[in-house]
Amino acid sequence: MGPTTVATRGIPRWVVVLAGVLMAAAMLFLSSPSGAFASASAPDTPGGDQEQTEFYFGGVITFDGEPVADVVISVDGGGFEAETITDAEGKWRLYVPEKDEYTLVVDEDTLPDGVIVDPAQLPEGMQPNSGTTASFDVEFGATGTKIVNLFLGEGERLTTSFWDQFSERLISGVNFGLLLALAAVGVSLIFGTTGLTNFAHAEMLTFGAIIALVFANMGLPMWLVIPIVIVFGAAFGWALDAGLWRPLRRKGLGLVQLMIVSIGLSLAVRYTYQFFIGGGTYQLPGAGAPRDIRVGPIAVSWIDLLSMGISIVLLLTVAFWLLRTRIGKATRAISDNPGLAAASGINVDRVIRIVWVLSASLAAVAGILWAYFRPGVKWDMGVQVLLLIFAAVTLGGLGTAFGALIGSLIVGILVELSTLLGIPPDMKYVGALAVLIIILLVRPQGLLGRKERLG
Repeated sequence: MGPTTVATRGIPRWVVVLAGVLMAAAMLFLSSPSGAFASASAPDTPGGDQEQTEFYFGGVITFDGEPVADVVISVDGGGFEAETITDAEGKWRLYVPEKDEYTLVVDEDTLPDGVIVDPAQLPEGMQPNSGTTASFDVEFGATGTKIVNLFLGEGERLTTSFWDQFSERLISGVNFGLLLALAAVGVSLIFGTTGLTNFAHAEMLTFGAIIALVFANMGLPMWLVIPIVIVFGAAFGWALDAGLWRPLRRKGLGLVQLMIVSIGLSLAVRYTYQFFIGGGTYQLPGAGAPRDIRVGPIAVSWIDLLSMGISIVLLLTVAFWLLRTRIGKATRAISDNPGLAAASGINVDRVIRIVWVLSASLAAVAGILWAYFRPGVKWDMGVQVLLLIFAAVTLGGLGTAFGALIGSLIVGILVELSTLLGIPPDMKYVGALAVLIIILLVRPQGLLGRKERLG
């Protein structure tokens, strides 16, 4: 096959690149808090009123048992931002438009001198963001109300240098990228062997987290729960291929029809999850573990270390399977040329079945790690990272497992470092997608993808 040639006759390359940059800029604008479709609220003052909704954060700020007045508290997330001031009784309340992840910040300049938010007295499961004790990621539980009572204590306000923050977020980005890779490798293997873009892959992540939650609630330790989740994930992948995808392949459905089926399957399974577990967020054992393991400026929790260790072991196992085993070599052969592989005596259906089992197992484990990275098991948690998974696969090169790994690491690191570069927290995912668009304008086949002739 010859190199890829995309028809741009009569259109200079700089015009194509400029158009891509403008599209990325438009995405950033529309997703920003000040963009055309963003909702915002004017700062609330003691004499002003917030627009009341059914969702709000609230609480009391105290120091030595006494309320602290005139402390400024702000909330930011989902394209929304607002702030308020504690009243004479130390009480505050911030209304938000919907259930989402938000960042809650206490303005330390409005605290009494020599006083900080005491990290030892934070509500259970809450941890301060790096570099300060006055910024927290918060989200709602089963109800539309989240009470966050904060206690002040004497202490020195922390300041963290740019490079210390860079180091810590780089490690966090590697952790995020590794768990993305577990899911992205599965997507890439399925695409390489079948040509299917599987939108239901997100529900495989959610399935793993839900199964882990069920067995953890039975009192089983997580070291035993993870192998059980792998087995259930494998069974889920086997059932999907045996009950749905293989019959559709034998009927000769085209890739577009199969992709539409995967979208419908995704919606059906996702709302089935909601029917059984509801719309609340549930925590796995150990979620929100303190980051008390320090190496220089880098602070991590034992959950972070285990997550990265599990991801690395599984990814190395998949690499060995692809490069050294007969089934792995057959998988690569089918990905290169399915017709020739079948003519060579390879049982294509059997290999595809194994790929589905492997991909679902990896996705199930990724679901557990995602529940720990952004604490909480929720009915739609998988779809929250589906676009990033597709971005990683496309960036690395469609159909290449090793490309999916590299693309995942790039996306994970970009997402975690983006806020250091001035990108608002609720826009960090958009930044990674904008970089994806720009790179694909220069190299359409992705980093490790092969050039193919179009038409």
